[in-house]
Amino acid sequence: MKRIITIYLLVLISCSQHLIRNPNTIRISGSTTMQIFVTRWANEFAKSKQTVTVKVRGEGTANGIQALIAGKADICAASRPLRAQEAHLFAEKYNKIGMSTLVAKDALSVYIHPENPVQNLSLNQVRDIFNGSITNWSTLGGFDEPIMVLIRYSDSGTYLYFKEHVLKGESFTTSAIKINQTTEIMRIISENRNAIGLGGLAVGKNVEHCSINNVLPTIESVKNDTYPIIRYLYLYTIDKPQGNVKEFIDWILKDGQKIVEDEGYIPLW
Repeated sequence: MKRIITIYLLVLISCSQHLIRNPNTIRISGSTTMQIFVTRWANEFAKSKQTVTVKVRGEGTANGIQALIAGKADICAASRPLRAQEAHLFAEKYNKIGMSTLVAKDALSVYIHPENPVQNLSLNQVRDIFNGSITNWSTLGGFDEPIMVLIRYSDSGTYLYFKEHVLKGESFTTSAIKINQTTEIMRIISENRNAIGLGGLAVGKNVEHCSINNVLPTIESVKNDTYPIIRYLYLYTIDKPQGNVKEFIDWILKDGQKIVEDEGYIPLW
């Protein structure tokens, strides 16, 4: 009898830990690319509705999805669509595959040093640099120097989106240096003229944004779909948003689009 009571109490504790949380706190986890404007969304929404607190953690899209599935986040900010195995985990635990909301548009930029004479690359050349087929800038008419390839870790939405849509599933070169933050990629490139890396259009400071297929990544070229590496940015929830989460996402799709534009990303409308 004592053992049954103990098990029953453990079940109650487990359920209460899962169910009891402050409904006036919205927890967001995910994309570091989106963290700039997601944090501003959180601050501005909290000003307009002072009874609600919005907590933001930028730890990568993959980790944000895991946090959402585990019940440790109410919203995942994602710079790519769900992968098949992630949708499977949703279905396995919740009998649904989550709900996505498009919240912004972004170009995936190729960063180079401002002094690099190679200012334009074809999409095939970009692929060959990042898969290791091209290893020296002289092959492309640049300096006779080895190309220093910088990439994000595999939990980054930028990493996976580029691998799937540009490398077409091929592996990154084994000589690529993995960097945790886009800001660190920019810093390294600004100090090394033979470096190249990836990141969002809006966050590329102190580096040159390389033209791809003779098209610069600009707000205009993203809007008219002439730049070849364009992606949407998402918010994922387990189910159809309700309560404060719904109110927050509705606000993002209206008033929050101005913040998207202010931060150099492309709003939906």
